[in-house]
Amino acid sequence: MTDPLLTDRTGDTVVWTLNNPEARNPISEDDTIDALEEAVTAVNRDPSVRVAILTGAGSAFSSGGNVKHMRDKKGMFGGSPAELRQGYRHGIQRIPKALFHCEIPTIAAVNGAAIGAGCDLAMMCDLRIASTTAQFAESFVKVGIIPGDGGAWLLPRAIGMARASEMAFTGESIDAQTALEWGMVSSVVEPGKLLDAAHDLAARVAANPPHVLRMTKRLLREGQHQSLESILELSAAMQAVAHHTEDHHEAVGAMLERRAPQFSGR
Repeated sequence: MTDPLLTDRTGDTVVWTLNNPEARNPISEDDTIDALEEAVTAVNRDPSVRVAILTGAGSAFSSGGNVKHMRDKKGMFGGSPAELRQGYRHGIQRIPKALFHCEIPTIAAVNGAAIGAGCDLAMMCDLRIASTTAQFAESFVKVGIIPGDGGAWLLPRAIGMARASEMAFTGESIDAQTALEWGMVSSVVEPGKLLDAAHDLAARVAANPPHVLRMTKRLLREGQHQSLESILELSAAMQAVAHHTEDHHEAVGAMLERRAPQFSGR
């Protein structure tokens, strides 16, 4: 059986590749959901990993839900309304929860079509770059359903309510250049340069102290739903920890001595 998610480690960066190119990398099957969840758990437990890149094998990033399974009422798309609700809650909705709680920065390297839940999957990552062949579509209305994987929460935070509404209400796709203009992605590169660009961005992130990266990501995530007072309190607690790390002392010393820092993760 083919591994639904390939994992490749280069230094302090891990690359996750959705690996069902024949079906355009759907993410609604249990084995793929399990693999993504397990991959996040693994990096959360490994302090030597600083950045994760998520991409797709073949010509597509992800087609989202398996439309043939929708038609045939298979897997998470089968059963009574109550069973379907549980299918979503204990199926595809585990992915946004896992990536939201991924402790390290994540980069979506969108190599092709990101459709429906595949578009939302890219939004679940902290940073996004796209190849010139990428397309994005919040296309749930086109198959008569709603964004069941958190897209109504994710997409407006990435591109604003008006543009998210346009995408969700029309179901129409946008190309990579439009995604760049809308702030959905931070850069667009030729297909052959996508992973190199993703690794370059990962290296710029990973150059910083790993514990501080994880705490900074947590603050950004918490800032999406907590009050200013709560964030200030959490920031004070995390800052107290940061000031006592060896990496903080190394960073200050390197800055004053005008040299490149060497971070140990301590």
